[in-house]
Amino acid sequence: MSITLRTFVFLDSLQPQLTSYIGKTSRGFLPIPEMASLWVEIAPGIAINRITDVALKATAVQPAVQVVERAYGVLEVHAMDKGDVENAGRAILDGLGCKAEERMKPKVVSNQIIRAVEPYQTQLINRNSAGMMILPGQSLFILETVPAAYVTLAANEAEKAANVSLVDIRPVGAFGRLYLSGTEAEIDAAARAAIAALEGVSGVEPPAFKDA
Repeated sequence: MSITLRTFVFLDSLQPQLTSYIGKTSRGFLPIPEMASLWVEIAPGIAINRITDVALKATAVQPAVQVVERAYGVLEVHAMDKGDVENAGRAILDGLGCKAEERMKPKVVSNQIIRAVEPYQTQLINRNSAGMMILPGQSLFILETVPAAYVTLAANEAEKAANVSLVDIRPVGAFGRLYLSGTEAEIDAAARAAIAALEGVSGVEPPAFKDA
């Protein structure tokens, strides 16, 4: 089976809101803030089962997320010991027979800031999110990435850089999506940090995509 490494990203210290979101929406072994975290996304999705097996047999990491779709599979593992997470990453790469540099490079598909969000729109957003609530008058940053799981890096670095609320994050599927809310100045800072983090990741260019 030919496997494509779509996402391979190490988070050195999970931030509180991202950690809480993982805990609220995931069915695995849940992390706590400041743990190191590794996100791996591959194609085809069914092969993520073997990747999970490799990581757990080689190290003491724990998995919070394992999503198996037909097209893509996503795995998150974490540990308080950053060395364990790094070793899990090396074991995964060895199992795939590739290097981290062969991962796809994240691409920002779209990003936008909506300022002074209207009350009715905040209600729509809050009804469809699993994170913090956006309040009327706040600004909203929306980011889309390819591959999807890189949006976790954007969220984690944005939370480090600014006092914002994580409204929603969707790191699985054809596109990753991130929704952050806050004051205008904090959202501007978060947006800069999120995009800069993605631009700092090396890899091969992702294939052409169709809008979805």
